[in-house]
Amino acid sequence: MSSILRGKDFITTQDFDRTEIDLMLDLSSDLKRRFATNDPTPLLPYKTVFLMFFDQSTRTRNSMEAGITQLGGHAHYLDPSTMQTAHGEVPRDTAMILSRYGHAIAVRHCKFKVGNSYLRSLAENADVPILNLQDDIYHPMQVMADIMTMRERFGANLSGLKVAITWAYAESHLKPLSVPQSQILLFTRYGMDVKLAYPEGFDLMPDIVDLAKKNAEGSGARLEILHDMDEAFRDADIVIPKSWGGFYVSDDPQEIMTEVRRNKDWICTPERMKLANKRAIYMHALPADRGREVVDEVIDGPQSVVIDEAENRLHTAKAIMALTMGGRS
Repeated sequence: MSSILRGKDFITTQDFDRTEIDLMLDLSSDLKRRFATNDPTPLLPYKTVFLMFFDQSTRTRNSMEAGITQLGGHAHYLDPSTMQTAHGEVPRDTAMILSRYGHAIAVRHCKFKVGNSYLRSLAENADVPILNLQDDIYHPMQVMADIMTMRERFGANLSGLKVAITWAYAESHLKPLSVPQSQILLFTRYGMDVKLAYPEGFDLMPDIVDLAKKNAEGSGARLEILHDMDEAFRDADIVIPKSWGGFYVSDDPQEIMTEVRRNKDWICTPERMKLANKRAIYMHALPADRGREVVDEVIDGPQSVVIDEAENRLHTAKAIMALTMGGRS
């Protein structure tokens, strides 16, 4: 087991070079094989990870809890509404105390303009790794599972693949920008040509887009921004249509939702899938708003890899924990 990531925070993939990310992915694949053959992997015996969820979760919480158990450790699920954070305890105190109780602190905090700052404050004051389970800017756990799934389908060399990352209509809630932002950052580093498509006004964070363009320049890839879903799908190898909030449309959630409803035609259908490459796969971080973001015929169809993608959340989470938490007994 390599020690190069021991003790490092995992807040964004931008903090790691390609060698380090490839190490995480290679270990993820090995752990997946061993899980399939019931080969025990007690890489973190008696280690504790604290899971703080300011937002709801299915895949993230359960992949982390199951993952640390399979590694021989234990997870504490923490609901901030029942912690002293609800009474104003500052991140510094939370970080310093939990650091003395265990071996990592993992946090989901997606509130716009709040979440990432909270994680960074924890990281400044903790002496154990801070693991980002999704904030308002990044979702590194999800994008690692995405890359793992792509490697399983297309091989380790992803350079030259055409990826459509598009906004899609949904009304369940104003979803964070963190999934598409993490995708444009990491996919471009692997040499993939990305078409990012969304209705006017549903922009991602400008500094993240600028950084993704620099990543693309460094790998010889392209990042193109469009406002046409069909054009993004055309000849794509991978399509990822997913809703995100229009946080630059307005500060008022009701005004944003009014704008969302003007774009009900941004939905993934079999007709749109036919615009993509014949071998194209459909991906989604889940949960998908069925009948709005995507129709059942696509998400349940042969081109969909969403269940594999969701399973890979377990194996990538285990690899990240094993590599970052492995140095302290």
